[in-house]
Amino acid sequence: MGKRILMAATMLTAAIGLSGASAASKQVEPIAAAKPNIVLIVLDDVGFSDLGAFGSEIRTPNIDALAASGLRYNRFDSKAVCTPTRAALLTGRNPQTVRMADLPTDKRTDDMSRDRGEVATNAQMLPQALKAAGYRTYGVGKWHLGPEYEDGKAGNNASWPLQRGFDRFYGFYLGWTDQYHPDLIDGNHTLPKPNKPGYHFSADMADHAIADIDDAAGKPFFLYFAMGAGHAPLQAPRAYIDRYRETYAKGWDALRAERFERMQKSGIIPAHAVNTVRAAGDRAWNQLSADEQAVFARYMATYAGFLEHADAQIGRVVQRLKDSGQYDNSIILLISDNGAASEAEQEGSFEKMYRPNKLSFAEQRARIDDIGTDKLQPEYPRPWAWAGGTPFRRYKVWPYAGGVRTPLIVSWPAVIRDKGAVRSQMVDPIDLAPTLLDAAGTGFARTVDGVAQIPVAGRSIRATFNNPQAATRPVQYFELRGQRAITAGHWRAVAMHQYGTDFAKDRWELFDLSKDFSESTDLAASNPAKLKEMKALWWREARKYSTPALAEPPEIFAKRARYDDAFTDPK
Repeated sequence: MGKRILMAATMLTAAIGLSGASAASKQVEPIAAAKPNIVLIVLDDVGFSDLGAFGSEIRTPNIDALAASGLRYNRFDSKAVCTPTRAALLTGRNPQTVRMADLPTDKRTDDMSRDRGEVATNAQMLPQALKAAGYRTYGVGKWHLGPEYEDGKAGNNASWPLQRGFDRFYGFYLGWTDQYHPDLIDGNHTLPKPNKPGYHFSADMADHAIADIDDAAGKPFFLYFAMGAGHAPLQAPRAYIDRYRETYAKGWDALRAERFERMQKSGIIPAHAVNTVRAAGDRAWNQLSADEQAVFARYMATYAGFLEHADAQIGRVVQRLKDSGQYDNSIILLISDNGAASEAEQEGSFEKMYRPNKLSFAEQRARIDDIGTDKLQPEYPRPWAWAGGTPFRRYKVWPYAGGVRTPLIVSWPAVIRDKGAVRSQMVDPIDLAPTLLDAAGTGFARTVDGVAQIPVAGRSIRATFNNPQAATRPVQYFELRGQRAITAGHWRAVAMHQYGTDFAKDRWELFDLSKDFSESTDLAASNPAKLKEMKALWWREARKYSTPALAEPPEIFAKRARYDDAFTDPK
């Protein structure tokens, strides 16, 4: 079946190419013979350099194969934290516009502003639009797009996946879950936690994804495969962890240097890129005690094993597409929702996530083999996230590229000719749903059941699939917890905000991305006119997409961010 689709696409392309001199002078994109299947894979807290195809030592052969048969984008900028990115990804709108500027709310409120924490009902989602176009729609994995007080019961489930366009959904509702004993939902119902030997949630998700492919029975389908990896807790089968037992003894400083060299050689970053320096608030590896080094190396080995195990599950799903003859005409789009995770600060989390460690490092080392099992819910310390974001500064929740820049891979064998290439056009999460709908021959509805929908801000990047010079969006603004950024062409400006202070006093930095891919050199002082222009542009974009344009974040989110050392670190 896949070969017939590819042959039909080739014949159609040839026919178009022979239709006349004017047509022959233009680049013609292959056209699939039928509506493509769409598989949208979302990894969690995976940094820009954490995949093999993006320079990592972590073995991700199945993801790398998708990159080799498709395209890698090196200027895809997320929203720096999970929920706003996912809201933008599935609606084609900026998260502030759809009232999901940060994480979901945990309380009922009449607030209808950007900080409501509940996706607006008049923002049609990707699965709803595809369902209207005749697709079967399936979701597996993480949701995290509904208020915490909704429990799935009738009258209290408006934000649950089945009410937002999915025919079936199996996964978890909140932001993270244990990989051995996950908090599961199936449709509108909660399930008991699994408790059986050999169980791992990543494999369970793949089982359901494969069943969904089979359920489609030849009809075009959309599969949203939102894995827990590599969000903490870091839990993986022992055999996968053991493959990296000695790998990370060298530490994050050496690891980052090695990744940077591979990234330049592979062309995923330009030859002129600079590997930015470690923040003063992050400790050097050689400053750690022997106990700290041993425990921290095992954290990272577990993260690597977790990611390689997830890659194996992705491979199983892709193999089902191949076995059923659907691979060639399936679009597989893979991203991570934000930069590598920085929440565990300098010491990591040993026994339980987001909790202070009660054990000394010597006591942790004595229990080192518990890392990765269901006895602990660990998270690695922040400098590993800095390594994950090579060559950029910082990590998740920060406005610098280390927080926003993540891998983007697009595979569509029946259409993409420039296999294995790198694309450097700017892409934002709001562009991905319009791209997928464009490929499916449809788009977001302007009205649904007589209700006007919030205008779509994203634009399709489909033209880039076979044209490395195709234009994408010229401008994109960013805001999270008071931190701001604006990108216009090859210029980017970033503003750091200290909670509770006057926004007018925020420190702005300016970067020329055409010469400084990794945002290493601040040009604000030497080019004040350009900075003034960028600041004005930020306000124009923010007023267009956010009400209010700027405000202090809810205090709970501000406390979680921990930007303090940004105001003391030397630049």
